Amino acid sequence: MTQPTKPSKSRREFLSTSGAVAAATTLAGIIVPRVHAGEENELRLALIGCGGRGTGATVNAFSVKGVPVKLVAMADVFEDRLSQSLSLLQTNNADRLDVPETRRFIGFDAYRDAMDSLRPGDIAILATPPAFRWVHFTYAIERGLNVFMEKPVTVDGPTSRRMFDLADLADQKNLKVGVGLMCRHCDARRELFDRIQNGEIGDLITLQAYRMSGPIGSAFSDQRPAEMSEVEFQIRRFHSFLWASGGCFNDFLIHNTDEACWMKDDFPVRARACGGRHYRGESIDQNFDTYSVEYDFADGTKIFLNGRNIGGCKPLFATYAHGTKGSAVVSTSGHIPAKSRIYKGHNFVKDDLVWHFSGPEPNPYDLEWQYLIDAIRQDTPYSEVRRGVEASLACNMGRMAAHTGKEITRDQILNHEHEFAPDLEQLTLDGPAPVSADENGQYPVPMPGLVTDREYDA
Repeated sequence: MTQPTKPSKSRREFLSTSGAVAAATTLAGIIVPRVHAGEENELRLALIGCGGRGTGATVNAFSVKGVPVKLVAMADVFEDRLSQSLSLLQTNNADRLDVPETRRFIGFDAYRDAMDSLRPGDIAILATPPAFRWVHFTYAIERGLNVFMEKPVTVDGPTSRRMFDLADLADQKNLKVGVGLMCRHCDARRELFDRIQNGEIGDLITLQAYRMSGPIGSAFSDQRPAEMSEVEFQIRRFHSFLWASGGCFNDFLIHNTDEACWMKDDFPVRARACGGRHYRGESIDQNFDTYSVEYDFADGTKIFLNGRNIGGCKPLFATYAHGTKGSAVVSTSGHIPAKSRIYKGHNFVKDDLVWHFSGPEPNPYDLEWQYLIDAIRQDTPYSEVRRGVEASLACNMGRMAAHTGKEITRDQILNHEHEFAPDLEQLTLDGPAPVSADENGQYPVPMPGLVTDREYDA
């Protein structure tokens, strides 16, 4: 297992002491070319984090037309994850792969080796659990790389502030950065957004967002296997731990939250919330399995967000908007197809339908890559980082409101000093984990009304 070496000055210290302008000057030694010398048309990729979403993002990158895109390096903490990803990619995309064993990197510092395999102007795919996002983004900027990063992009206040600073640095280096909130690139939702902004349902009053399903991902976990270290267990089961992912709230509810915010063309300023854990036996994770959040925008418009991960219940995966003249279905049953439409009433009945999106709905997972690579090839400004941070902040705010039982504002969550994993850069598989289990193997869980200054008492 490759272990990290501690730099003379940590990237956290670098960001906190230098300031955005000074840091940009320090990093300005790498000039990002508009096109590469040699293979002018080829863009090279390095995949950092070889789980399902990272593998999927790579396939989506291969879908872009007119530009040769090749994967040349891969990195993960776990060899089995990298091998599984490579095997899946080889099935249908062997001609897009040039990843010999010498460019398959394992360990916590493997991201550096993978990015060092690229040229300035190539693309790093950041698809690890989001706790690592700021660390990897910092190095990508140092290397002059364009970036595609998966959502969420932050899990707490300190990492959110750090990512805002990094967004400024990336802009000053003319780097293009996409964020995996792909619903923003959906053609149906885009037309609906334009119609809502043009007043077709009147003034927005309320938005409703739902993601209600059975258990998904690694959100619910049983006892850690004795042969597995704490760090390995927590990374492999990252949805179960707030430090790694923001929990099931951030990872599963961010799309619904973000598309509702998109329709409003704003982000909320405060949240009140409820949530709880139910009949889950010996589960040891940190998640609630129901969340209900009331978000306020500055003008009083509200989002009512509901999430549930309990089997046997009625599923619902949709977002709705209500205005003074009518209502709209933002999305119907998942990410694609959205089947966006507008009604003159609020009951969504056929006789009230006044508009529906009638065109084809290209895959937004592919479209987000098309737009990113177009920006790289045309050298146009392109950064989705700040919007990604704002969407993550909205989730952090709603999650903290549910976990503490307190009303939480955007300023409170942004300026909160509880960093879930403050020593992340020194993490090793056999070292201490960001959160520890008690003598019964149970990790600290939120206790609304009892622990109110932070989300769990560690």
